[in-house]
Amino acid sequence: MPVFAFKGVDAQGKKVSGNREAENSKTLKTTLRREGVFLTDLKETGSKKGGGAGTGAFAGLSAWLKTVTAERVSTEDLAMSTRQLATLLGAGIALVESLTALVDQIENVALKNTWSSIKKDVNEGASLGDALAKHSRIFSPLYINLVRAGESSGAMDVVLERLADFTESQAALRSKVASMMMYPVLMLFMAVAVVVLLFVLVIPKITKIFESQKMALPLPTQVLISTSDFVGAYWWLLLILGAVSIWAFIRYINTDKGRMRWDNFKLTAPVFGTLTRKIAIARFCRTLSTLLSSGVPLLTAFDIVKNVIQNRILMDVVDEVRNCVKEGDSIAGPLKRSGHFPPIVTHMIGIGEKSGQLEQMLTNVSNSYDTQVDNTMRGLTSLMEPLILVIMGIVIACIVFAILMPILQMSSSI
Repeated sequence: MPVFAFKGVDAQGKKVSGNREAENSKTLKTTLRREGVFLTDLKETGSKKGGGAGTGAFAGLSAWLKTVTAERVSTEDLAMSTRQLATLLGAGIALVESLTALVDQIENVALKNTWSSIKKDVNEGASLGDALAKHSRIFSPLYINLVRAGESSGAMDVVLERLADFTESQAALRSKVASMMMYPVLMLFMAVAVVVLLFVLVIPKITKIFESQKMALPLPTQVLISTSDFVGAYWWLLLILGAVSIWAFIRYINTDKGRMRWDNFKLTAPVFGTLTRKIAIARFCRTLSTLLSSGVPLLTAFDIVKNVIQNRILMDVVDEVRNCVKEGDSIAGPLKRSGHFPPIVTHMIGIGEKSGQLEQMLTNVSNSYDTQVDNTMRGLTSLMEPLILVIMGIVIACIVFAILMPILQMSSSI
């Protein structure tokens, strides 16, 4: 088995080195990364007997599978690579050498190729911000502008740490919302599937019994049979209508008028409108705080924040705030006049502006609203589960009642 000599930096920024036995360089990189060591140099110094062709073939097959699948770049992968680069730069390692070490650590194929291209551009004299800008599909304008601010201030490692924290917090919020909604959505899907199966498979067989008796059926039973016949005969038409409706809806909300109405509905809808507003405010405050604390100019920060919110109504509000600030107004004033930000938010922002602690106040607001979003999501999830069960129970009870009514009539006539 090969023996490798390695040099690297641990999570505290201390330089480490040594010799380690491993099946191959990739296995050693993975092991050291799990131990919190970021490699800067790796060389094979010798070998020991051991291993086998089967192990090598399995490793080669695993590497090939990872290559051909061309993994997508997730937010978690991006945050991890950002933090690793911050650690390497904080240890005093030059940028090009840090990028070289970072490329060796990354397993995600797409992200590895991206950072490799960035390293090549930086090595040829480009700034890190300009090199990142060539990969706008992976790196957002916020990410690129923060890196440029770090280059200007000379505190790249600090900015990257903040950027990693911000990226991880946004990924955690999205994951939390998705995981909390997964179970209610799955229950709703199962409920719809059960009802469709009843209409298509079960009810037609039962109604044949009633037809053979040639008896007058109650109104609920007639409605049930007609609905079952329609679903069984025209299920393909229902699928087409559903697909066309979804296509038309997507087309409509992609227009300026449709987007405005849809975004306004998302903010004013019962229960979910409040949740959407809280998520947007938390994102606004955290993004603005991260940008300002990293040295990004205020007007540039508003341009970036506007695109992060992703709601046309609130984007117009932020744009109006930017114009007011450009003319010498405060931030809290136009936010309050818009009516879309709660008084507590504008009050805390106003205090932050007067005290010179705007970044800290924005962070406090964001933390508070993240907690509120978490509590609201938990409440909605706990409410939706029994609500779906109750609705499903009522639908099935109506079906059973419509079937039992003629059966009871048949029994009484006998």
